[in-house]
Amino acid sequence: MRNLKKMYLLLALVVGSNQSLFAQNNSYSWQNLPKINRPVFKADTFSIINYGAVANGSSLNTKAINNAIAQCSAGGGGVVLIPDGYWLSGPIYLENNVNLHLSNNAFLQFTADFNQYKIIEGNYEGKPSARNESPIMAVGLQNIAITGNGIIDGNGDAWRMVNRDQLTEREWKAKIASGGLVSTDNKVWFPSAKTKKAYLEKSSVLLSDNKKLSDFEPIKDYLRPNLVLISKCQQVLLEGVTFQNSPAWNLHPFMSQHLTVSNIRVKNPDYAQNGDGIDIESCSNVLLENSVFDVGDDAICIKSGKDEEGRKRNTPTENVIIRNNTVYAGHGGFVVGSEMSGGARNIFVSDCSFVGTDKGLRFKTTRGRGGVVEKIYIKNINMSNIVQEAIYFDMYYWTKPPLPNQKVEVPTVSVETPQFKDVEIENVVCNGASKGIFMRGLPEMAVKNISIKNTFLKANVGIELIDVAGIKVENTIVADSGSSANIYVENGRDILLSGLKFKTAPNISLDINGERSRSVVMENYGLPKSNVEAKFSHGANKEALRY
Repeated sequence: MRNLKKMYLLLALVVGSNQSLFAQNNSYSWQNLPKINRPVFKADTFSIINYGAVANGSSLNTKAINNAIAQCSAGGGGVVLIPDGYWLSGPIYLENNVNLHLSNNAFLQFTADFNQYKIIEGNYEGKPSARNESPIMAVGLQNIAITGNGIIDGNGDAWRMVNRDQLTEREWKAKIASGGLVSTDNKVWFPSAKTKKAYLEKSSVLLSDNKKLSDFEPIKDYLRPNLVLISKCQQVLLEGVTFQNSPAWNLHPFMSQHLTVSNIRVKNPDYAQNGDGIDIESCSNVLLENSVFDVGDDAICIKSGKDEEGRKRNTPTENVIIRNNTVYAGHGGFVVGSEMSGGARNIFVSDCSFVGTDKGLRFKTTRGRGGVVEKIYIKNINMSNIVQEAIYFDMYYWTKPPLPNQKVEVPTVSVETPQFKDVEIENVVCNGASKGIFMRGLPEMAVKNISIKNTFLKANVGIELIDVAGIKVENTIVADSGSSANIYVENGRDILLSGLKFKTAPNISLDINGERSRSVVMENYGLPKSNVEAKFSHGANKEALRY
């Protein structure tokens, strides 16, 4: 019996030690960032010229490029070289241990002949769907890369329908002259009859038990692919290359581990619907650094699947470092969601600049998603000329929020209830935005435990908080363009506004709304108490505010 007790004690010590080690290895911080393993390649080089490739911009080099990749991989790997020149190709399939390298003046463009792309089972917004093959595909591979200083062009304008109001009159006339079809009201241009058919019939691209891939042939051209798909791969490097003009998303790493993205440029027209820069979906151990984005949708986006399919997958995007990047046009600079049903955590964003994006830091979700977004750390962000909100959390994406204090039925919290919590944001400078800080949770699930400190926000409206809890805004200067600083709180609780300075306002205009508002604390705000204009409405109690 005594020996048995000793054995149990020893076992407990071993288990406890392992648990402590596990906790230590997963307690990431700015001082202990996630580690990302880069791929390593043999020096052997396989030039596509030796496989019959011709750089005249019109000869299709699909077979030559794929043969070079296959032979390189079969020999243990190395570099497949795309030399200087204008190369046209159909879909390219990466293979294990291959570095696809573009010389400085290499221009690799993908054909506008849709027949070169097969319909395959793919993924759209986190759900199984019919898609055309991506121009570059890597599925289930290890140790792969796309490097160099050349350009990869997806010929996206051949795939995309365009609304007239997104173009100048000259661009619209040029689009019509290029071919394609126009809607009867002359407001939408379609690249083909199949695209027009799918649009007018509002065809679903989602796969179901009773649908075969061949059933999608009548709307094939509508199934726009992402430019680069990296699915279920290990040790991936994207470095130096310009990725541009994608049919849909530019770069889509999906359920992959140990991804390094460095010194790339990602470009799409501002009218490119679904023209995201990079969508990191259900991936772990990712480094994105020193890159430039100028796109037609979200620029740097974290995803993890949509609704029930995403929850079934149950694979968060985690252990991510995003640093030293610049974003110009885009719906958001750094974005989480809205397809985040598998969750996101341990994400570190630093030293980035957003210039002219619609929103700066953008967190978006809605009921039905589920998923927990937590442990997000953001610092040293510069923003200029942000069209809408600088810092934005919203749980009503693509749904209509209730009117202020409107009586609505509040759902029971379930696996379908999304969560945003435990986010730290510091050292943000925003020179121009419609709103400085906007947060809107759900009555049943507040946006909670968000810390924002040491920021400068020049905005038309200062701070708006709806259905939030545990919010701290500290040492923040609000340069409000109005006659007074604006702070609006609706059904918010446990809010600390400390050390706020209002650069252009003689007064603080504070509106506390809703009977669930409580424990709103203002301190060290640099003005006499008589300069605080506090208003209470829709059941809010004056005791909710302490200052």
